[in-house]
Amino acid sequence: MDMRDHEETDTTDPDEPRPAGPLFVPVRLGSAGGFHLRFLRTPLGVRTAVAFTCPERLTETLGERQRWIRLAEPALRALAEPLGVTTLTVDPRFAAPSPVVRAVRAPLRICVRGGGDPDAMDASLGTAARAFPG
Repeated sequence: MDMRDHEETDTTDPDEPRPAGPLFVPVRLGSAGGFHLRFLRTPLGVRTAVAFTCPERLTETLGERQRWIRLAEPALRALAEPLGVTTLTVDPRFAAPSPVVRAVRAPLRICVRGGGDPDAMDASLGTAARAFPG
């Protein structure tokens, strides 16, 4: 008997994605108290299911308060597909920081139209300013 008869041959393509094993999947609390998968969008705007290979990566990306469940990749795909989500992103890294809203008060500028005298406009505004203190 030849040893080659007992060898298992791996016919899978090495470039083909393989299941990532148990994943940590972000969820949100639904109105009835159950959990719902949390979907995000790719940079091109396509809805995607997201999953992480460890809870630390999930926390780094989505924050400490983000709830999660453990699912295998096939289970996650089976739950997302009926909702029209066919893309799965594992361990996404967000490059853009959260926007910071700043209140900026620009100085009031007077627009003079029709070649009027700016000094005369200032004088008339002074009268209006006294009528509407603020």
